[in-house]
Amino acid sequence: MIRLALRVGRADAEIALAELLELAPSGVEEVDGGDWVEYAVYGAPGELPDLPDLRAAVGGALVEVTTSELPDDWTERWKDFHKPLVLGDRLAVRPPWEAPLGAAVELVIDPAQAFGTGSHATTRLCLELLLQLADEEPEARGEAVDVGCGSGVLAIAAAKLGWEPVVAVDYDQLSVDATIENAAVNGVALDVRRGDLRTETMPAAPTVLANLLRPLLLEYAADLPQPPRRLIASGLLVHEGDEIAAAFARHGLAERARVARGEWCALLLAAD
Repeated sequence: MIRLALRVGRADAEIALAELLELAPSGVEEVDGGDWVEYAVYGAPGELPDLPDLRAAVGGALVEVTTSELPDDWTERWKDFHKPLVLGDRLAVRPPWEAPLGAAVELVIDPAQAFGTGSHATTRLCLELLLQLADEEPEARGEAVDVGCGSGVLAIAAAKLGWEPVVAVDYDQLSVDATIENAAVNGVALDVRRGDLRTETMPAAPTVLANLLRPLLLEYAADLPQPPRRLIASGLLVHEGDEIAAAFARHGLAERARVARGEWCALLLAAD
């Protein structure tokens, strides 16, 4: 088994991913390194996309290309990279091969499509703010939208915490499929849709969860005909928080809370 990895600049990550998925529709692994994002595909020799096509797809965003041969027991060892996310006794996210953790709300997320299980700092920060919102405004639970749902972690968590109905949207069809499958495993009903916020208006709801990169958050803020009452925005480096807060402030959303973990931060913005 061969791992072919392409590292691109973080600012170009979303565009590069969209292009790569045209060449590798079965999905790619994503490793976020802050200033860069690495996308990897796996396969036997001769089964991987042609390197010239990959270089052309990412263009000037390309930083580095590497190939490596994986050990024979890789199909089991890769599970070591997917650890449970535990937020005290309130909420836990675990892969299906891990035993139940005893949290009040527990999500089972299969990372087989290389989306991970929600342990990345940006997802963790979103979940922390979602729990805070659930505690502070239990009466506010109504319709919610997860923009850029990935594997569905945030949408499923919202549904388990009492938001209903919950709409989950992603540009990537693999994300849509993964969210549908994970929702079924977790016994929650989601309205899962494919959509591109760069060309389409996203569904409106009182609560919006948006774990996106800075460029996509700015595009979302630029086309927001019906602002939510509560918005959790993540996918941000610490120094990007003020810019995103200002972009949504134009829609009457003021910063209520900001949480950080390492170099990442997330915002809770509210209409009142």
